[in-house]
Amino acid sequence: MTEHTQVWAAEPRETAQVRLPDGRVFEASVGTPLEEYLQTAVGGGPVPVIAGLVDGELRELTYPLERDAQVTPIFLSDSDGVRIYRRSLAFLLLVAVRELFPEARVFVDYTLPFGGFFCRVQGREPFNADELARIEARMRQIVAEDAPITREQVPLEEAIAHFRARGEMERVRLLERRRKDYLGLYRLRQCRDYFHGYMVPSTGYLRYFALHVWPPGFVLQYPRRHQPTELLPMRDYPQLTAVFREYGEWLRLLGVESVSGLNDAIANGRIRELILVSEALHSQRIARITEMIARYRDEIRLVLIAGPSAAGKTTFSKRISVQLLAHGIKPFPLGLDNYFVDREHTPRDENGDYDFEALEALDLDLFNRNLLALMRGESVQLPRFNFKRGKREPGPTVQLSPDHIIIVEGIHGLNPRLIPSIPPERTFRIFVSALTQLNVDRYNRIPTTDTRLLRRIVRDATYRGYTAEETLNRWESVRRGEKRHIFPYQENADAMFNSALVYELAVLKPLAEPLLLQVEPSSPRRVEAKRLLTFLQWFEPCGMDLIPDNSILREFVGGSILRDYIP
Repeated sequence: MTEHTQVWAAEPRETAQVRLPDGRVFEASVGTPLEEYLQTAVGGGPVPVIAGLVDGELRELTYPLERDAQVTPIFLSDSDGVRIYRRSLAFLLLVAVRELFPEARVFVDYTLPFGGFFCRVQGREPFNADELARIEARMRQIVAEDAPITREQVPLEEAIAHFRARGEMERVRLLERRRKDYLGLYRLRQCRDYFHGYMVPSTGYLRYFALHVWPPGFVLQYPRRHQPTELLPMRDYPQLTAVFREYGEWLRLLGVESVSGLNDAIANGRIRELILVSEALHSQRIARITEMIARYRDEIRLVLIAGPSAAGKTTFSKRISVQLLAHGIKPFPLGLDNYFVDREHTPRDENGDYDFEALEALDLDLFNRNLLALMRGESVQLPRFNFKRGKREPGPTVQLSPDHIIIVEGIHGLNPRLIPSIPPERTFRIFVSALTQLNVDRYNRIPTTDTRLLRRIVRDATYRGYTAEETLNRWESVRRGEKRHIFPYQENADAMFNSALVYELAVLKPLAEPLLLQVEPSSPRRVEAKRLLTFLQWFEPCGMDLIPDNSILREFVGGSILRDYIP
């Protein structure tokens, strides 16, 4: 006989229950905002709660609970939480500036590693220290008032008319191509504006910030995820700042400073010219870096290339090699991966897993001895690492001529501990990354990490057979390794190369979208996939046929003439 569970009649319930990951259950009237549940459950803790996952969907704290749900708190220490915090902070800045200096137009340009938006001003001279102090005081006044930040969904025609009346034609052109017939606008005090993504419910959440003069603009400083209630010490990054400024000049030269400008170029047939000039600027920069190396060819024997994932390091190193050959210099690529220690000697991370990204995973002594011998022109037997066996084996024997320069590409290339035995004057270090400055509009910026993530999703599917979900699963670990092993040393570079291309997101869009749409609704990565899909909706698609076959972008979308090239 089948055992039956008992079933009984029940009265309709006028409450909704929230179950947290730790098993606790909270109950309130139907329609109660998510904020009230989470403040009761986790409020008052050391890290502010910023939003929540409701049955796997990211929701603002103003979201009303109409039924029972599984809820996961999103804190300021989470990636989604910090994005919401920074976006809301930018809105707070905008409101304070409009109230005090209505003639000023603020642009959020790019982020700085210590945690901050670099902002510039149009319509007047840059803010001085006293003016920034007034703006910060007004921001803190609004925070103390705990002013509500509300969202309203308006017809698209109304939103377009709103921005046209304010003279923001860049936004008007962007919205005229929007496929949805509505737009969500946020209101704070007397200011109503568009921001791409969610907000905190009120200004009382925005306690951690500061404003600083940062010529030719200023910095809106915010906390980083790993120290969510503190502002890190400010530090100058002259090379990184110079690269961003150079890219800003490139965008102005191309006449494309936002997504609407790129969409216009695609629509009016100017995309061919845009691609050609963008690639020419890349070639120009690569040639300048090569000339710097060639100028000291009698001294430099080693070029180290480092950068984060999906920066385009492989194609860049091959293009540098070709340029060196044009100068009569022979490049010799030396693979760091062949210097891994045997598997049983590999260090482990805090979880007990092998940490292949640790510097100690490499046999530094052997690497330095081989480098010195190669640079002296001696015959050297190089190692070859057998990844299946986890063992190092004898490799080829090579001898370099005085015309050779050794090229080493790897995540530790800028770390001084990699080559303690090599004289600094014998080396040249290059940092490569995709430092995009093309923003959706003047307040809504495109994170550089999103560009690299989309590159990697497309490349992993093309060459490695990975799904978008598999790539997203690895991304947090990849980012953790970059922050630990790459970014702290980026200013050690003798040169920086920005591999971002102004047109690339229009090319990546039709390739990445179907991959992201395959992420199942039940997947923990669905929130991130939806975020990227929503962001890509602003771009008009562009085909691959116009991309040169030696482009950095070909490393990710396929068809690179350099893929099998070995100098």
